[in-house]
Amino acid sequence: MKSDKQLLLQLLGDLPTKKTISAKVLKDEVLDGYRLESILLDLNGMEQVPAYVAIPLKGEGPFPLVVFNHSHGGNYSNGRNEFVLSSAYLQQPSFAKTLTGMGYAACCIDMWGFNERGGKTESELVKEMLWQGQVLWGMMLYDNQRLVDYMCQREDIDAARIATIGMSMGGLMAWWLAALDERIGVIIDICGQVDAHTLIAKRGLDHHGFYSYVPGLLKHFTTLDIQKMIAPRPRMSLVGKSDRLCPLEGVEHLAAGLSEAYRDVGKPEHWQPVVTIGGHMETLEMRVTWQQFLSEHL
Repeated sequence: MKSDKQLLLQLLGDLPTKKTISAKVLKDEVLDGYRLESILLDLNGMEQVPAYVAIPLKGEGPFPLVVFNHSHGGNYSNGRNEFVLSSAYLQQPSFAKTLTGMGYAACCIDMWGFNERGGKTESELVKEMLWQGQVLWGMMLYDNQRLVDYMCQREDIDAARIATIGMSMGGLMAWWLAALDERIGVIIDICGQVDAHTLIAKRGLDHHGFYSYVPGLLKHFTTLDIQKMIAPRPRMSLVGKSDRLCPLEGVEHLAAGLSEAYRDVGKPEHWQPVVTIGGHMETLEMRVTWQQFLSEHL
């Protein structure tokens, strides 16, 4: 009988066979307080994946790692640029500067269809992959898992101390990635706490892109089922109370279920749901709160 994780992986479609990852450093530059590497990675055997790796200038490695997952926002030209430049709905300074300033190494890739991986639209990618037995969300998750594989091979990275963080689509990626990959020790999702059944009931499906819809998922799993796979690892989920992309009823339903799950495994303090003012954005309160949480647990 398949485990829940095996079944979940099966629903994510036909994934590439894992091969040795090759990396080509295109640029290595010193920015404001950190070193930024621009790298081309062969993660999936299908197309090269552009990546940023940010390393603190102060301190000596190996450094704890934070995997940053960029948001969607309908801005397909942004992608991993969000990591170094931020976005209108994120706080300044950028995540690259903030995380390296906290003493962490950090990384980010362009996900399928974004920035240098553009050219094919999101809907085109979904249709083409479905015909071939693949799922876009599964392919996105695969690339991020392989990014973790690459980073763990580096001598300047402490592979025993890994966190992930992201906003919106990046927040979804954070908790999905952690559910599938136990190497992720600390999880922070911003404006990504979306309960599937609540979204259907609230008729909120069209507030989201096509990228995260997994065929047959709700026949086998609720959103809570997937998120319970993260326990007992430390997780903080931050949502604005006026965020229509994350209906509050669903946020509260997940918070209650996860509170029970974390109590059951003896780590109630490791689950930290946060609801702040505002809508679909990272507020200053969120920035201060997640930094404290990350410092405590990573």
